[in-house]
Amino acid sequence: MTATPEQLADVLRPVKHVLLDFDGPMCSVFAGLPAPEVARRLREGLLATGEQAPAGAEGESDPLALLRLVADARPDLTESTDAALAALEIEAVRVARPTLGGESVLRAAVRSGRLASVVSNNAGAAIESYLAEHGLSAYVAGVFGRTPGDPSSMKPNPRLLLEAMEAAGIGPEQCIFIGDAARDVEAGAAAGVPTIGYANKPGKDSKLTAAGAVVIVDSMELVADALF
Repeated sequence: MTATPEQLADVLRPVKHVLLDFDGPMCSVFAGLPAPEVARRLREGLLATGEQAPAGAEGESDPLALLRLVADARPDLTESTDAALAALEIEAVRVARPTLGGESVLRAAVRSGRLASVVSNNAGAAIESYLAEHGLSAYVAGVFGRTPGDPSSMKPNPRLLLEAMEAAGIGPEQCIFIGDAARDVEAGAAAGVPTIGYANKPGKDSKLTAAGAVVIVDSMELVADALF
């Protein structure tokens, strides 16, 4: 069930640092350049260098999952595959679809005296490119994308959240994370940060609740309104 304004206000009252996932809460990264096409190009890139894609790669349509698969099967190809994916993500964000209310959350966080950071499994360079293109860079205290060449840094690993909190000098008890996947909630829990679940598709509310989200919203505008 979607949180009431009162519930959201209670959750956000102690918050000084708003941490947002990128793909989902901020935009739909692969709306214009679909994820299966990105995964196909990654596989073709491996073939172009004379390498064979690992077993199971042919049926993988999620480029981030494909990166993990390559890293597990061929660690020697991780760095080059990650760099190729980052370049494709930069291309994708040029035609990404902004999430209604995502920009409003950044602006509301700053105007209410809070910090906002983006914490994502996507490449930091792609996130920074999107923020610059949309005139949002000034509203973001830090961008924490996956560590280049190290997909193990991706959520549900809490590493990126921990880095964001350390950079801001604000502990988990004064932070909130907003994510749209169970792995986001799991990463938040591992970092000691409560997570607002953004249920942007049918059925996500139950998955996010089961993962331990403190509240569920179906609109980022609700969060923006509650930050004031």
